[in-house]
This record gives sequence, C-alpha cells and structure tokens, in this order.
Amino acid sequence: MSALDTLNGSAFSAFGQQFLWTDVVGNGLGLAGLAFGWRRSVWAWPVQLLSGVVLVAANWSAHLTGGVGKQLLVIGVAVWGWAQWRRGARTSGGIAIRFATWRERGLLVGGTVVGLFAVVGLFSLYPSLSWNPWPDAYIFVGTVAAMVAMARGWVEFWFAWLAVDVVGVPLAWNSGLKFSAFVYVLYFVLVIAGMHAWWQQTRVPRPKAPALEGAAAA
Repeated sequence: MSALDTLNGSAFSAFGQQFLWTDVVGNGLGLAGLAFGWRRSVWAWPVQLLSGVVLVAANWSAHLTGGVGKQLLVIGVAVWGWAQWRRGARTSGGIAIRFATWRERGLLVGGTVVGLFAVVGLFSLYPSLSWNPWPDAYIFVGTVAAMVAMARGWVEFWFAWLAVDVVGVPLAWNSGLKFSAFVYVLYFVLVIAGMHAWWQQTRVPRPKAPALEGAAAA
C-alpha cells in the first residue's frame, strides 16, 4: 500500500460517517494556519502551504477536480504570501494590519467577480473538471481572494473567509468530506475571533515618525 493510499484511508468513524486521514490532517493544518494568521505569525503561510499539499490528495479522492485546482493555486498564493510577510517583518518589524482602501476593496471584489465567471466558464467548457461548477468556482476564487487580502494585511480577509464558509460547509458535507464540513464550523468561530483581534489592531496608534532636524530650525 502506498503512502497516498494510507492518507486516503479511513481515520475514524463517527455518527455513521467515515473520516479520511487526508481530510483530517489537511483541514487540521488549515485550521492551525488560520490560527497563526490571527496571531500575525509568518508561520501561517508554510502551514497553509502544507495543508494545501495534503488537501490535494483529499479532493482528488473525492473526485473534486476543481478542489484540486484550488489547492494547487492556494499553494502558489501561500508561497507569495509567505514572501510578503517575511518582507514586511524585515522592513517594519511586524505585519501592518489595516482596512483596505475603497479602491483596494473595489479591485478585490471586481477581481473576485471576474475570476468567478472565468472559472465557471472553464468548468462549463470542461465538465470533467467539476460536477458542480458554481459552488466549486465560488470557493476556488473566494479562497484565493481571502489569501490575497491576508497577504496584504487587510482586515477584509476575515470577511472573505466568512463568505467562503457559507458555501464550503454544505459542499464539503455533500461531497463526503465530513471532517471538512466540521472544520468549516470551527473556522467560523476562529474567523470571528481573528476578525475582532485584527479590527482592534487597527485602532492601535502608530508611532509618529521622528521630526527632521531641519524642521525645527525652519
């Protein structure tokens, strides 16, 4: 038996349902990554990357081709977000948290809508990629939008995750990924707590830049 077969095997049974190792481990790592994000730790990204690798196997076993593609894209965004946060930590000593500007919100929402229709169009042209194009595409694009907002340090990141959870719970449950559905509920609790923590962080006054020596003389 290969390592992939072992990962796709049953971890435990509960309430008449089978829970797969890939589902349990992948979503457990995703939950840990979100918790690290709440604490503004750079570790959020490598943990999220590892979660994506495991969930590729979980979605593949459930024949969710769109989910596989989403996780591959998540892995790519996690690498980019990791680089963004490491750069921010080096230049300013921490991750700057703020609300996005109206222009940034418009770009995020507009990009999400365009991405949604583009992915639905792709799934419609190639039905083998997804048996349920709209919710699959919604979670696909919504997850990427949330991670982009997280990489930028925008509080709106948490709102994006809430929007993904609304569709993610029933889709995961109906697809046989029972643990994913359960974890999405835990995500909801963690997202509310993280949203409050980041929101409060935006109220912390930033230290004023030191005055130029010539300013006093002027």
